[in-house]
Amino acid sequence: MQNLKNLLSGPEWLVEENGFDVDRINFYETIFTVGNGYLGTRGSLEEGHAAALQGTYLNGVYDHHQSFVVDLVNAPDWLDISVYIDGEKLSMQTCEILNFERTLDMKNGMLFRETRFQDSQGRITKYQSIRFAHMASPHVMETYVSITAENYSGVVTIEGAINANVLNLDVEPVFKTKTKFDPDVKWHKWAKSVHLDHVSGSLTNEGIYLEVKTKDRPHHIGYASSLKASKEGAISSKKIDHKYALQSLTVSIEQSETITFEKQVSIFTSRDVSKKDVKPSAVSLLSENSNDSFLTRFKTHQAAWNAKWDACEVIIEGDDAANHALKFNTYHLLITASPVDYHANIGAKSLSGEGYKGHVFWDTEIFMLPFYVFTQPETAKALMMYRYNTKEGARDYAQEDNHKGIRYPWESADTGHEVTPPWTSDGLVRIWTGERELHITSAVVFGLIYYYETTGDNDFLIDFAAEILFETARFWDSRLEYNNELDRYELTEVEGPDEFHELVNNSVYTNALTKWNLEKSAEYYTILKASNPNKLKILSDKISLQEHEIENWLDKAAKIYIPFDPDKSLIEEFEGYFNLKEVPITEWDENDMPIYPEGYHHDNCQETTLLKQPDVLMLTYILPSMFSDQVKKANYDYYEPRTMHKSSLSPCIHTIMGIEVGNYEKALQYFERSVYVDLVDNQGNTNTGMHIASAGGSWQAVVSGFGGMRLKGGKLTFKPWLPPSWTSISFKLKWQGDEVHVTLNHTKFVFLWKTEKSGKLDIEVKDSAVALPANQEMIVML
Repeated sequence: MQNLKNLLSGPEWLVEENGFDVDRINFYETIFTVGNGYLGTRGSLEEGHAAALQGTYLNGVYDHHQSFVVDLVNAPDWLDISVYIDGEKLSMQTCEILNFERTLDMKNGMLFRETRFQDSQGRITKYQSIRFAHMASPHVMETYVSITAENYSGVVTIEGAINANVLNLDVEPVFKTKTKFDPDVKWHKWAKSVHLDHVSGSLTNEGIYLEVKTKDRPHHIGYASSLKASKEGAISSKKIDHKYALQSLTVSIEQSETITFEKQVSIFTSRDVSKKDVKPSAVSLLSENSNDSFLTRFKTHQAAWNAKWDACEVIIEGDDAANHALKFNTYHLLITASPVDYHANIGAKSLSGEGYKGHVFWDTEIFMLPFYVFTQPETAKALMMYRYNTKEGARDYAQEDNHKGIRYPWESADTGHEVTPPWTSDGLVRIWTGERELHITSAVVFGLIYYYETTGDNDFLIDFAAEILFETARFWDSRLEYNNELDRYELTEVEGPDEFHELVNNSVYTNALTKWNLEKSAEYYTILKASNPNKLKILSDKISLQEHEIENWLDKAAKIYIPFDPDKSLIEEFEGYFNLKEVPITEWDENDMPIYPEGYHHDNCQETTLLKQPDVLMLTYILPSMFSDQVKKANYDYYEPRTMHKSSLSPCIHTIMGIEVGNYEKALQYFERSVYVDLVDNQGNTNTGMHIASAGGSWQAVVSGFGGMRLKGGKLTFKPWLPPSWTSISFKLKWQGDEVHVTLNHTKFVFLWKTEKSGKLDIEVKDSAVALPANQEMIVML
């Protein structure tokens, strides 16, 4: 295979880097992450660089030890490859770089690189590589390297290492004034944490093996690696050192000759198999894969990616840039979650970086789950099973404050206990989110019901979801406070999605979702009592649930206070919000996003009506049947001008609700902000990881915004609007075990319900009932 570039897909699937810019190295490391849901590896250079923020993250592998809070562990580096020409290393820092390009191929889930090095002796070497995390065999990683000697003959040595001498970023340095450091040293300024201890290293028939373990969690991590050359006669050597294993091949190369090298790595942890089986599993899988050629393995990987894209690709006709950007967001969603790991979830920076320490937030259920539910339901189930399997930690959390049932933590890791730090690392700012953002508990219930209503997975409902529904209702029942004077139930000293305002009373988002949580729990108790009384009794006995509790939930739900001004159709974000100081937004940046008014910043907006992100508008989106069109529009018009969008979660919701209320100009502005947030780094912080919730929100912006899709009362409904420049959009939705194909243009919908069922599928288009026939296209004029 003389030119690896021939494996690349068409241009609409590619994200390219042309020319090396050290100031952008960490940005490209993030967006060029390769993964498969089992792990993610940042797009670092194989030979390393002083400015690199290298990282490989194994889903669900956390450790604490001496770190500030629990970390998603930076696992051993499997990517490490160095090339020497007659003993001189090819390096971006020591050679003259004649050409440098890298390409992320999203369709094939791989990263291509080409670099032409000129070393100190004037020798020119063309280096090409392809790397990928195998989508069909998730424990396998591969790098395929091509070396061409353009103007010399000599000796090439390639080293493939497994390096466990890796650290996690822990605490950022604090300086009195904002300081910009050279890229080569900026990460050295951080305090680091060590999470890995050496267990063993050994030589194998195929190559090398290295095993480490985490310091305070029981995880063993084993890597088996092999290195092969296409040219016979290569001299092999192997070396095992503390937390480091190396295999090298040395071979002669003639002028204009190309030699290829294959590095394969298989990874297992004691989360996957027993501790004693970690090494045998890794070594045997590597041996099995060695029987196939690289192209055979690549085609298997490619076929798995084709199946993924067939299920989830959204096609936007008429806007190539938006179509490309949405593919980029979708690619990262596909590599960040596992369909088979029921004990792992999605961190706020996915598996592409260490931002937020790999912790899990409400982002999963509210922003990302709809994508997985409608395109990858097996993965959606795994994400929800994580909540079931961490429920005991959530139960402990409720009991810490003498409450009943289950309270989910704002930040979660591997146990379900709260891992939000109470203070910033410098000790200067109190962090209240862990203690006061109670709405995460209802977000989990929202996710469970969303999954169930979309998939119709009855076994999941009774075997797993029902317990969480009932136990979260118990939490709210015990947490609600009765105001005797006003004869109502309240929640005081809480924090809603708008995190500028802390310790508020009667956050309407929190109160409304609490009411909804209680009512839904009672509703599903009634459903299960009729449909599956035997299993309901078993569950009720298990958790000592009494029927009078359900009546109590409904009585309290009816009296929960929802701040609302009926004269203006305005929902009050929290009690007293309308009395706060009005500080108008008067300046916007180059992305048309608000700039803080003079004198204001993140920590001093408490006394103003400025919002960090949508709160009331979020409520009108996720509970669409609760509010009239008039109320939605009045609240969009009121809250949108007061929102600072200081979270990447904000623009997608403003896109969707802007379309719903007819503010199309704003909707388009916010869509661009959302869909390009990482592709163009419009927040300036993509270097530490993807804004993966925004990726999920961008999918929703297209399907639920422009496509107008909602899930209401267990039914699919559509109210679309397309930008004038767009010709059409098309997408597929998994629905109750079937598939619904949707194509929309400015004049019509084309639906195809693919099913083995008989009868018709009832949906709604622009408030009118539509019955889709089985396996026949149906056109609905708009």
